[in-house]
Amino acid sequence: MNIEIKKSQKPVKYDDAISFMEERLKKIDQNKSNDLIWILEHDDIYTAGTSYKEEEILDKSIEILKTNRGGKITYHGPGQLIFYFVIDLKKNKKDIRRFISVIEKTIIETLKYYRISSFPDRENIGIWFNDNKKIKKIAAIGVRVSKWIAYHGFSLNINNDLEKYKAIIPCGIQNKGVTNLKSIKDQNYKDISNKLIENFILNLKN
Repeated sequence: MNIEIKKSQKPVKYDDAISFMEERLKKIDQNKSNDLIWILEHDDIYTAGTSYKEEEILDKSIEILKTNRGGKITYHGPGQLIFYFVIDLKKNKKDIRRFISVIEKTIIETLKYYRISSFPDRENIGIWFNDNKKIKKIAAIGVRVSKWIAYHGFSLNINNDLEKYKAIIPCGIQNKGVTNLKSIKDQNYKDISNKLIENFILNLKN
């Protein structure tokens, strides 16, 4: 499995990231390029997936960028790790549900390494944390599949500004909250991107 690993030190514009992944998707489809994992951050931006509803925007003054990924409205910004990928499922198993499970398992195993217990939810996609019986989202997942090539990815909240979520109903879910790793356990997360990459590749192979 040949996967290029790309890490951006400076924030990447959302539109630029999507254009880059869509171009890579075309090249992979033509067997002209390898699969990709891309770790980055975005500047402040609210994005809406294909199933969002207008009433999920609570603060009408914010700008929303409509995207072609699955899911609803979410926020990206500094302190949030973005894990993008472009992965050819034809070389793997043509099973989208299994691929989502690979993502979920990757995040859960990585957080377990940091002694944080998290879990998926069949009703509400993403990875969740039980904070004194209040269920809060720690990672959002949004995937699109074209020509059996999966792209977009997931975001993991590390030390981002949680106040930003008050402008929206995050991922369309009203009765649950949002948290970040620093709020759960204040420790060093400097190498978390490497652990995520390592687990993702291992889980893809299994």
